Amino acid sequence: MIRSVLVANRGEIARRVFRTARVLGISTVAVYSDVDADAPHVTDADLAVRLPGATPADTYLRADLVVRAAIDAGADAVHPGYGFLSENPGFARAVLDAGLGWVGPDVHAITRMGSKIESKALMAAACVPVLSELDGVSAADLPVLIKASAGGGGRGMRIVRRLEDLDAELAAARSEALSAFGDPTVFCEPYLEHGRHIEVQILADAHGTVWTIGERECSIQRRHQKVLEESPSPLVERTPGMRERLFDAARAAATAIGYTGAGTVEFLADDTGRFHFLEMNTRLQVEHPVTECVTGLDLVRLQFAVAEGARLPAEPPPSRGHAIEVRLYAEDPARDWLPQSGTLHHFEIPGVTHTFTNDGESGLRLDSGVEPGSTVSVHYDPMLAKIIAWAPERTAAARALAGALTRSRVHGLITNRDLLVRVLHHPAFLAGDIDTTFLARHHLTEPLLDKEPVAALAAALADAEANRRDARVLGRLPGGWRNVVSQPQVKTFGDHEIRYRVTRSGLVAEGFDDVRLVSATPDQVRLEIAGVLRTFTVARVPGWSFVDTPHGSVAFPVPDRFPDPATRLAAGSLLAPMPGTVARLAVAAGDRVVAGQPLLWLEAMKMEHRVDAPAAGVVTALPVAAGDRVEVGRVLAVVSEEES
Repeated sequence: MIRSVLVANRGEIARRVFRTARVLGISTVAVYSDVDADAPHVTDADLAVRLPGATPADTYLRADLVVRAAIDAGADAVHPGYGFLSENPGFARAVLDAGLGWVGPDVHAITRMGSKIESKALMAAACVPVLSELDGVSAADLPVLIKASAGGGGRGMRIVRRLEDLDAELAAARSEALSAFGDPTVFCEPYLEHGRHIEVQILADAHGTVWTIGERECSIQRRHQKVLEESPSPLVERTPGMRERLFDAARAAATAIGYTGAGTVEFLADDTGRFHFLEMNTRLQVEHPVTECVTGLDLVRLQFAVAEGARLPAEPPPSRGHAIEVRLYAEDPARDWLPQSGTLHHFEIPGVTHTFTNDGESGLRLDSGVEPGSTVSVHYDPMLAKIIAWAPERTAAARALAGALTRSRVHGLITNRDLLVRVLHHPAFLAGDIDTTFLARHHLTEPLLDKEPVAALAAALADAEANRRDARVLGRLPGGWRNVVSQPQVKTFGDHEIRYRVTRSGLVAEGFDDVRLVSATPDQVRLEIAGVLRTFTVARVPGWSFVDTPHGSVAFPVPDRFPDPATRLAAGSLLAPMPGTVARLAVAAGDRVVAGQPLLWLEAMKMEHRVDAPAAGVVTALPVAAGDRVEVGRVLAVVSEEES
């Protein structure tokens, strides 16, 4: 009987496990890096143990430190969560050797499924359909997909369409796989251009019962990583007999390795319903909440029960309704999904009915690892939260989820929120016409509220009211008032220069003849625009003004009133878009380059990000070297365009 559990993880999944543990009466222990000292998962736990350092390699990936933390805190079991050491058989063995309970599958099962190369051979022997591995790649095999044998999550994956690119992409994939998983082994397989990612949730006990708990479709992806998951799958729903065949294959996979606990068998399918085995995740999936919503199960509770030797009923409960989950990431879709780091000043998702649980028939669930004031670090995955809507049918779930996202207030970091809303509203998505190339086929990176000038006007009016509120004299005068009205007030928000004044007759703003000011406070502005009343909620932090409306949000950079001339940069300077480590260089100072040529790779948030030459020219400065740590805004290189 488990009395105290250490969760060998951080962020959202640690908080999720703590939620169920509290309900069961199990005391909780967190581990944290120096970067995470003030993170919400630390304060959620009954006890917390520091892992000295900042990077995953120094902290959450140190099996010896995590096991020692469990012993020192008096825990009698370890739950691995997902990612980090969750599928590391050496860690599971170390936990058991220390006399602790392991809330996960058998070490033997983790080992056998840990290598994608070996697991595919094992599945083929169990009559589970698989894609053949390519021993050598020829032009006839293209396109092919390079994959890391030891990992997932899109790391170490590359699509190769031209034979001349193969060697370079293999080298890049090996480098990323070694960094992420400690194993550079990669392999190639045929790439299905318009595949659909379908997976089956399984749960098995030690008494021979294997549940197949519905399927999930995870075809909306970027960089081979999931951003939207749902259950049931639109493809499976409309394909006769596919669900039964999927469940049979998943059950055969679990039986072949004597699996116990929660796991997921992943498949790649075509639009006809034909599918092939991808991999088996011997852990809880990020997207497990959609299965919990449609079944009413608590999968973490069941993980604890199986770990304590409980016997499952013969069959799981049936699925009802439809659930859709989106992953809210701190990243910029318009800049090739560039991860963001920094302070999250405000975080509010309206309409949330449940957190980390799914009691009830329908509603909106939030699983989040952040709170207002949290810092998103360069060292870890930039996922802020998972928002899940479940309803009697798919369209209702999509509408509810899109509405909540549209009205959300997320300040301080660029996120993929607007893209997620556009996906949920897209006719192709609503029709179930999705595959892993959906985001490449449909360009949905435009913001919902395209920095419209009236939002900048609202920001200017709220800013003026804030100034009046803080003024030491004449604070009762309205913002924008001038005794001599020969010149307007001028404020700059992003690309908009707002020129306005407030008179006895009301607001007079250049370019806004049909706008009437109804009311203004430092936090809210109400404007009547061509007879339509609109409300703008405004928040400010140094350097930024955030404007939220029921139709979307916009962040305006506010220029420094007294900029330092010393901060001016040489033309052609390429700046670090985030903190990170220079993984490797492709050029040297003095080299001639062409537009789009890679100059270097920056490693951040467990991914490598290529920095390319913006134009043809000469690398006149390269002030960094491989292994250097750089901060946001650091000059990485200077490319000077050559005169014709």
